[in-house]
Amino acid sequence: MRKMISAVAAIAAAMTSGSAYAQGPLAALRAYEQNGGYEGHKAGAGGKSWARIPREEVDFPGNYKAGTVVVNTTERRLYLVLGDGKALKYGIGVGRPGFEWAGTHRVTRKAEWPGWTPPPPMRKRQPDLPQHVPGGPNNPLGARAMYLGSSWYRIHGSNEPWTIGQAVSSGCFRMTNEDVIDLYERVKVGAQVVVVR
Repeated sequence: MRKMISAVAAIAAAMTSGSAYAQGPLAALRAYEQNGGYEGHKAGAGGKSWARIPREEVDFPGNYKAGTVVVNTTERRLYLVLGDGKALKYGIGVGRPGFEWAGTHRVTRKAEWPGWTPPPPMRKRQPDLPQHVPGGPNNPLGARAMYLGSSWYRIHGSNEPWTIGQAVSSGCFRMTNEDVIDLYERVKVGAQVVVVR
């Protein structure tokens, strides 16, 4: 786990350094920012400061089994139920107006540094999207993804951490890469995901 976090930190450091290695990803990132980001939200913090939402253990009453993921879209928080009235709480980004949803799914697949292929409805709304973005630091799915049922929805990382706590997605739930790596290590394939509004 510590090695994984160190690897993510090394990638981030390389991207911000002036080394020759960083020029390729930085060029791609600049092009991405000039393009306005995916799905119309502006890539880049626009010079504004943003604060990371801390991950914390909290009291969590309810009848959920340990290992269940509860997403509260109104709070813009995800809870991993630990049992004994406790849960880990994470900050998340949620669906923008018109893309909110509620329901129950199971985690059907997990992937590390997943590639992203925009689904057909998204490509219809935004035809200039790429056909496919390979996994890596410039990928909008970030470091990890957990796929929900047979839907197009995922819990995933993000290359835009300033959007955590916002309603900007097309229905997926985004987290910082650090948080999604932590959650990925804890959640099993088959885990129940309950989305409430």
